Amino acid sequence: MIKKAGFTLIELLVVISIIGILASLTLVSFSGAQKQTRDTQRRSDLNQYRNALENYAGSNEGLYPVGIISITNLCGTDKPLDVTYIASCPADPTNAAPYIYGVFTTPLTGDAYVLFGGLETGGYWEICSNGKSGKVAAAPADSVCTVP
Repeated sequence: MIKKAGFTLIELLVVISIIGILASLTLVSFSGAQKQTRDTQRRSDLNQYRNALENYAGSNEGLYPVGIISITNLCGTDKPLDVTYIASCPADPTNAAPYIYGVFTTPLTGDAYVLFGGLETGGYWEICSNGKSGKVAAAPADSVCTVP
């Protein structure tokens, strides 16, 4: 009698279920890594805006633009940070509303600013004119630095 070699249905189902479990675990960790990558890009973009603001202040007696409440009012043609200070205006990696950038400058004097951007991993990244930067729980409401 000739016996055929092969796998049973149970063995195949076990192998397929193990592969499915491993694939789902990989996708979950990959999703988290993508969020962290986009948050790193946001921090880098905010640093570019900081450099542009510092260049602006260097050309304007140490003062920053006044009365700015969003990055869209800050950067671009006929705006305070034109191509003289920043080559192009970085955009959020996802262009999703909760993750837009913001900036506050001291309303009358222009002697301080706070840049911030929402993070997908929670909280906000804040960069202050006093040189401090870090993660904070809530978006700032004015040009006062809340980074400890």
